[in-house]
Amino acid sequence: MAGNEYLDYSGRDDVLSGGSRMIPITTPAGPQRVWVKRTGNNPGLKMLLLHGGPGSTHEYLEACDSYLPAAGIEYYYYDQLGSGSSDRPEDPALWELDRFVDEVEQVRTALNLDRDNFILYGQSWGGILAIEYALTHQRHLRGLVISNMMASVPAYNAYAEQVLMPEMDQAALAEIKSFEATGDTGNPRYMELLIEQHYVRHVLRMPPADWPDPVQRGFAHINQEIYVSMQGPSELGISQDAKLAHWDRFADLAAIRVPALVVGARYDTMDPAHMEEMAARLPAGRYLYCPEGSHLAMYDDQETYFAGLTDFVLGLGRPRS
Repeated sequence: MAGNEYLDYSGRDDVLSGGSRMIPITTPAGPQRVWVKRTGNNPGLKMLLLHGGPGSTHEYLEACDSYLPAAGIEYYYYDQLGSGSSDRPEDPALWELDRFVDEVEQVRTALNLDRDNFILYGQSWGGILAIEYALTHQRHLRGLVISNMMASVPAYNAYAEQVLMPEMDQAALAEIKSFEATGDTGNPRYMELLIEQHYVRHVLRMPPADWPDPVQRGFAHINQEIYVSMQGPSELGISQDAKLAHWDRFADLAAIRVPALVVGARYDTMDPAHMEEMAARLPAGRYLYCPEGSHLAMYDDQETYFAGLTDFVLGLGRPRS
């Protein structure tokens, strides 16, 4: 995927132009910095956006610019450590779920977000991170959005194996699995098959030539070291030797008591029925279904997605009963 190079802010001041800044954080490997950009100004509604991947960037979430400013929502783009314009240390020990949760808490503190205004949004891998953050730090949250992410990796893998893969061309699927088994996922043929058999059906239901620029940039800038370490090399599920292979928080959702929105989509890589069950399990949960959407429903079912998202967020700004 073609795209502009991520911006390199190394060696610059912490306060940057265009509403962006570099936030210092502490890590087991020493001090690092992560890139954050604010859009809008609303003291009562501040949403921090957690991008997917792991190892992607904020770029594909720029669809928010067409909807959230007009709704009066203040929001923050944020490149997680190792991604995009944030520092990019080469230390595999940093790519751990608990460390990312601690990173989000440090960013929250630096931005002065609190339970009266702080809404945490996580899409895909960002949804895993958002769930983990809420289970540890929900006292700081006003609301939570889990977009296009199941609460169980084993259930996600089962959905891929039992529902999505049988619908694929089986010869193409065998070729895809052969590339993965031999570690040849850098082969151009591998991506060609994935786009034809998987991406345009379940990731973004548009011809690749029509994929919006933010999506193309986001795909172009994925940090593969983080992605493979945490998810594995496969695009059709999470590998059994990856760090997230056994992650499962479905049974723990009942402990998250803040208002929460779960977003599912008909054609997603994630089971929409499972995500509806997630919303039911959350004590203050709500479900948004995108009937024309896939994993990037903010593009291929955009009106439904943002109407539901803004309604939920604006509702959090109304006086509590």
